[in-house]
Amino acid sequence: MDQSLTGHLLWLIPALPAVGAASVLIAGRRTRAWAHLLTTTLVSASAVLAIVMWIAMIGRGGPDKAATSELYSWVPVGELRVGFGMTLDQLSMCFVLLITVVGSLIHVYSIGYMRDDPDRYRFFAYLNLFVAAMLVLVLSNNYLGLYLGWEGVGVASYLLIGFWQDKPSAATAAKKAFVMNRVGDMGLAIAMMLMFSTFGSVNFDDVFASASSASEATVTGIGFMLLLAACGKSAQVPLQAWLGDAMEGPTPVSALIHAATMVTAGVYLITRSGPLFDLAPNAQTGVVVAGAVTLLFGAIVGCAKDDIKKALAASTMSQIGYMVLAAGLGPAGYAFAIMHLLAHGFFKAGLFLGAGSIMHAMNDETDMRRFGGLWRVMPITFVTFGLGYLAIIGIPPFSGFFSKDSIIEAAVAEGGARGVVLGGATILGAAITAFYMTRVMVMTFFGPRRWRSDAEGGAPHPHESGGSMTAPMIALAVGSVAAGGLLAIGGTLKDWLAPVVGEAPEHEGGVPAWAVTVIVLVCVVAGAAIAWAKYGRAPILETAPDDVSALTLAARADLYGDAFNEKVIVGPGTAATSALVVVDDHGLGAVPSGIGTAVTEVSEVTRRAQNGFVRSYALSILAGTVVIAALTLVVNVL
Repeated sequence: MDQSLTGHLLWLIPALPAVGAASVLIAGRRTRAWAHLLTTTLVSASAVLAIVMWIAMIGRGGPDKAATSELYSWVPVGELRVGFGMTLDQLSMCFVLLITVVGSLIHVYSIGYMRDDPDRYRFFAYLNLFVAAMLVLVLSNNYLGLYLGWEGVGVASYLLIGFWQDKPSAATAAKKAFVMNRVGDMGLAIAMMLMFSTFGSVNFDDVFASASSASEATVTGIGFMLLLAACGKSAQVPLQAWLGDAMEGPTPVSALIHAATMVTAGVYLITRSGPLFDLAPNAQTGVVVAGAVTLLFGAIVGCAKDDIKKALAASTMSQIGYMVLAAGLGPAGYAFAIMHLLAHGFFKAGLFLGAGSIMHAMNDETDMRRFGGLWRVMPITFVTFGLGYLAIIGIPPFSGFFSKDSIIEAAVAEGGARGVVLGGATILGAAITAFYMTRVMVMTFFGPRRWRSDAEGGAPHPHESGGSMTAPMIALAVGSVAAGGLLAIGGTLKDWLAPVVGEAPEHEGGVPAWAVTVIVLVCVVAGAAIAWAKYGRAPILETAPDDVSALTLAARADLYGDAFNEKVIVGPGTAATSALVVVDDHGLGAVPSGIGTAVTEVSEVTRRAQNGFVRSYALSILAGTVVIAALTLVVNVL
């Protein structure tokens, strides 16, 4: 398949799942019997087409492997000319493969997971809608098209998180995610306004080609607005509070949105906008700080969660922090950010699907304090979950070892105080990751059985999930084992991405890479050992103890992220709104209402004169005549 043919067929990749979503949503309940089959087939077809294009791209010689497609003139308004165009280059290809392949596996898993839900057809339509929007986001060749996909992903995530809308907690979580993402979306909108006012275009090629001619202050402002957008979509501090609550959605949603796709959109935005960030060192520093803070923030929160899905959500926040930090390092980290993103898509999606398998067998129980001993009765889930666990904590030769250690090495290689701080943060994050993930493994699969009867469903009878659920888990587990090595050996991914994100510089001197690896592995083993000593060798209490440290209490409360937002943003915002209402009612709002009141009163007086009696009208005429005569005499005398 040559470049021109790829360009002609490129639109089909997002169009196939979009057709599936539209067909099911329009036909509605009539599609109950076959909606899941149609939508899964279409997203799988999109994955097959993407793989064919990837193979063709590999076969093309030279660095210019990109295929483009300009579908039509989208916004021809004045000086603004934006086409609805797509570009499939090495960077977007990584995301297209991740979205379609992992998305297809999650669709297959959902067939079994959602089998008994009466609204399953609607769920699969939303999944297709989400995949289509995400593909538009990563394939667009301009920021406006990216923004279209960006907002489409936000709508689809709102629908999926709140799918069980009869649950107040799910409806609230969906609204929270939607509102917090809108805050970030304003950053992307403002960034586009600055681009158009400065460069006269929002097309990637035009913006990047003209960026060097703009002032550093302007490029820095654009960079910080893009960072705000990335923080919203990728749940980075200070817009991270929505991610944990989003676990109210069905577990396949957690795997698709919070592991493989949506939360990586911010990493894509920063990496794609690399030419801008490379010219704005202060904005790059902001990216690094956001990533470093969030990777520790999420790791600490994950240590205190007894809900298995919320522990994995906190872990996602932390792992995305690693990616954002790497992207903030510029050409030295772009490829490593994408490498960890791809590896994370496999092992974290597998972990979430494993959690869903456990819930499926435990009457939807999510409290790990009521698990224990599940490895005996759920061997496939145990093995696949365990492989994801080894990958995320970075044990060689699993994928996380290659991807996360590369980020740590790049952070240490920054040198000086910056290298010490960033290297220390990433190594500490790795140790904490080993602690909380070992805690999840031990509390879930090992120790005595702590199952107990449920008031509605009775005592659970754990059993292995069916083939439609275990097959995707096995496939993702294979990716957890192999993805990192395949991407890292011989600098494969670095060389693949170099034409798009630039060549990664070679670091000379400083701390040797082997020494960093040894230090990280020692810290990882230490973190896992502490977790085993605390949870594997001591009985698990039925309820979390209250006599704990202040840090543990803070971690249980998500380090008071919601409390901070309530005090600093929601409270003052509500007060300001109330004040504006008062001003509007008694100030500006009183002007038009006062005019209306005056007209009404004058009308009341005038109405009394129109009483319908002839004598009254004659008297009025006489009075008028007398007044006119008197005025005439006065004028003549004067």
